[in-house]
Amino acid sequence: MTVEPVLIANEWRPSQSSSTFQAENPATKQPLEPVYPVSSWADLDAALAAADAAATALRQTSGEQIARFLDLYAGKIESQTEPLVAMAHAETALPAKPRLAEVELPRTTGQLREAARAARSGSWRLPTIDTKLTIRSCHAPLGPIWVFGPNNFPFAFNSIAGGDFAAAIATGNPVIAKANTSHPGTTRLFAIAAHEAAIAAGLSVGSIQLIYRTSHADGARAVADPRTGATAYTGSRAAGLELKAVADRAGKPIYLELSSVNPVVFLPGAVKSRGEQLAGEFTASCLMGTGQFCTNPGLVILLAGPETDSFVAAVADRFRAAPVGTLLSKGVAQSLEASLNTLISAGAKLLAGGTPGGGNGYCVANTLLKIGGSQFLANPGLYQTEAFGNATLAVISENAAQAARIIDSLEGNLTGCVYSDTHGSDDALYDDLAGRLRHKVGRLLNDKMPTGVAVSPAMNHGGPYPATGHPGFTAVGIPAALRRFTALECYDNVRPHRLPAALQNKNPTGTMWRLIDGNWTQGDVPS
Repeated sequence: MTVEPVLIANEWRPSQSSSTFQAENPATKQPLEPVYPVSSWADLDAALAAADAAATALRQTSGEQIARFLDLYAGKIESQTEPLVAMAHAETALPAKPRLAEVELPRTTGQLREAARAARSGSWRLPTIDTKLTIRSCHAPLGPIWVFGPNNFPFAFNSIAGGDFAAAIATGNPVIAKANTSHPGTTRLFAIAAHEAAIAAGLSVGSIQLIYRTSHADGARAVADPRTGATAYTGSRAAGLELKAVADRAGKPIYLELSSVNPVVFLPGAVKSRGEQLAGEFTASCLMGTGQFCTNPGLVILLAGPETDSFVAAVADRFRAAPVGTLLSKGVAQSLEASLNTLISAGAKLLAGGTPGGGNGYCVANTLLKIGGSQFLANPGLYQTEAFGNATLAVISENAAQAARIIDSLEGNLTGCVYSDTHGSDDALYDDLAGRLRHKVGRLLNDKMPTGVAVSPAMNHGGPYPATGHPGFTAVGIPAALRRFTALECYDNVRPHRLPAALQNKNPTGTMWRLIDGNWTQGDVPS
């Protein structure tokens, strides 16, 4: 039996653990070759030692050199499109086209190149210079970053290729990637390309490393280790909160993406004027990727009335008629079934689906549930149980005042949407409900489904707890996403030649924006 090696200190080496695992093809439920190691603390300790040494070297590495790595890496990924897509399709059952090859892979290389541009410019450092008091400050790397990638985006959020990885590297931090166990082969292919690009760009040994899996205890130990700078984690709320508790006790930053039902509010005028159209849009958003998006609309709020009854019935019909997609893994299927049982046992009425099967491999029928507003308000926490997958709960409010209370009872979410009448009949109600929803979500949408997350400097892919662990940060959007992995460093009366390049009188890149005596400029410090 061949066991794949781990990447530690620029070397593909055998794991020091004898424990192993295999990925599964979720469409066939069959194990996939090869076999991967479950790393022990010995592997993690070695990776941390190498990353700790690399952190010192990377602080002296120019943004141009890091950008060169990111550009080289993006090119190598594109040259390996076919094997990457084939592997990811086998491990996740996500469609090869258009999802993997034409949407997610270009997004991944685009993020890497955008991070490269940010590294070259250096404006992410927010250099701030006070010439009168001779005080200067800027953001700087934190040190070794652990990246725990999710199961649902094998490319764009991959632990060694996705947004967290790009942000951490662009700011000069070494990364130790922990592959998601649903797609270890995909992550290994990325790591091969990253390793080659790092060598070609001359990055220091230990800048990029990979393990596939470890125990919960060793993972917790790693995020709290004194050598760790920070951790980025995307996954289940339970596992994420365990890591957060340990990291918090150790005083280590950890950035989490955990749970979100992404409420969609349909106001009466919108339902009345274009209900059939919206039923189609909503169904497409709910079932896209078999509902396995972190921005999937898992909760819809409507006001009671005959148009609402017709709308909900139309959505139920569409759910029943739509093909049933394959879920990412056995664990995802079991978790979805458990969540649906929780909601149904609590009194939610089943309108469509609710049973295992209906498609290929691990799957659950497209499921629509309904509950009244008063019942929801009796136990809002329970009815916000995340059913990750192709399932949605409709909450029917008795009136506008009750809808306001429902929104006030919501937990924090990544997104929230309000659909309103385009002719203005919903405007007053919109002002009230959208104002309440604004405080519950990281991104507020109007007349647009939440499922897509554009790679834009203005994007916020974050939100209040439990969507994330901190409402002030985003996992998508450069340069803001980069600053999660930085520390603010201040220099008071330090001699000019001893300052970091970003704070010296001459602008080191010519394009870096710096705040000099209260004015943003790309120029040098006036003599």
